[in-house]
Amino acid sequence: MSNQNNIITHALNGIKVLDLTRVLGGPYATQILADHGAEIIKVESKIGDEVRGWGPPFVNKMASYFINVNRNKKSIAIDLTKQEGKDLIIELLKSSDILIENFKTGTMEKWGLGYEEVLKKQFPKLIHCRISGFGAEGPLGGAPGYDAIVQAMTGMMSINGQPDVGDVRIGVPIVDMGTGLYCTIGILMALNERNKSGLGQFLDMSLYDTALSLMHPHSANYFLSDKPGKATGNAHPNIAPYDKFQTATNEIFMGIGNDAGFARLCKALNLDHLIDDKRFLTNGDRVKNREQLTTYLEKELSNVDGVEFSEKLLAAGIPAGPVRNIEEALNHPQTLEREMIITKDDYKGVSSPIKFSRSKSVGVKHKPPLIGQHTREILKDFGYGDDVIEKMFSDEIIFENKP
Repeated sequence: MSNQNNIITHALNGIKVLDLTRVLGGPYATQILADHGAEIIKVESKIGDEVRGWGPPFVNKMASYFINVNRNKKSIAIDLTKQEGKDLIIELLKSSDILIENFKTGTMEKWGLGYEEVLKKQFPKLIHCRISGFGAEGPLGGAPGYDAIVQAMTGMMSINGQPDVGDVRIGVPIVDMGTGLYCTIGILMALNERNKSGLGQFLDMSLYDTALSLMHPHSANYFLSDKPGKATGNAHPNIAPYDKFQTATNEIFMGIGNDAGFARLCKALNLDHLIDDKRFLTNGDRVKNREQLTTYLEKELSNVDGVEFSEKLLAAGIPAGPVRNIEEALNHPQTLEREMIITKDDYKGVSSPIKFSRSKSVGVKHKPPLIGQHTREILKDFGYGDDVIEKMFSDEIIFENKP
């Protein structure tokens, strides 16, 4: 029994994914699955996923943008404009649990690979996840979608930034990555349901829907107030104090979500008289009188060391922390303690944040692949002979790049 407990297992061992996605949302989703043991075959064209060129910086002619979301995958390069290429997809699907793609809506159907018409009948257990900008229906149905465009169209930019500078794009591709996370959740739900029904199903995922779903609490505020909300800088529209503050040494961020936390903050700053001040008794009072409260806090914070004071607040159970840059965050002892940086040879990346008590993450099993790096290997695993493979290479049905 003890030996069995020591066996390293991955939560998604045995799950096979055919990944026809590119750019960010889809690749991010499949890397999450790959990090926990799923076998990912990434299908690319001869020129590959376009984000391979979204740099600098580059290593081995691959941009950092591509490298960070494509580890632990094998790449096969196929010309899907040719019937022989489409036939290869059918062959690869014979052993796949999941198909994920983000072609323009209707492309798979045009190729004779639509879910309802073909795949559902040939592969009843297949889970087919499609990512699109806006879905297939509605006034924007079929339109292409990019992260920043969808941020603009869903109100996300309108509540971001300082009040006096206009709408600002959020500095990380939150819509793409959020869609990748939702896809992963949906795929795992579908796998769980398949364990009961024995059947796969189609997942219709869109950037637009994801962006709207991420707009909490602004959408919730609108439903109750009929006011669309606006940019508040670093301050929270529903909580105070919840903002960035300057100290004698550096900027810190504090988030006080309840009355007890506010009382502890006041005591830490020798502002005990504010605890019973009618202007600040409840969170609602503090939001209403935010400017007056901020004046008191800024005055006292100007006399403290930001890092030391943040640690003092954290020790007292008050959420606070110094404002750091990327380098400082990645090299912080907490990051290292949590083993959030993984390396292999010349590869370095942020590891999966999902930590199980028994199942382990893969780490870096495969570095991000070159275009078609595993084409020959994959086809041999599927039983194709050398003569057939060489014929497909000469006919430019498939392609490869070797390290």
